[in-house]
Amino acid sequence: MIEIEIQNETDQTQRRLRFASVPRIGEGVRLQDGEGIWESFDVLDVWYQKAEFGDVWVPYVHVRASATAAPALKASGSY
Repeated sequence: MIEIEIQNETDQTQRRLRFASVPRIGEGVRLQDGEGIWESFDVLDVWYQKAEFGDVWVPYVHVRASATAAPALKASGSY
């Protein structure tokens, strides 16, 4: 498992999650919000930064709510 920091542009949050592989730019991912609701997100950017320990590169992913999910989020007040 790969631990990835997810930076969510929609609600300006950051979380560390474990993935089997690093998602690619343009892919869609399903993430669970703080209330336990699953939502669709688009991967905007993927980059790697060197960790503070050893010779390890840590992946970071920048996501935004999918265009199809954005109107529903706005209506529910989660946006």
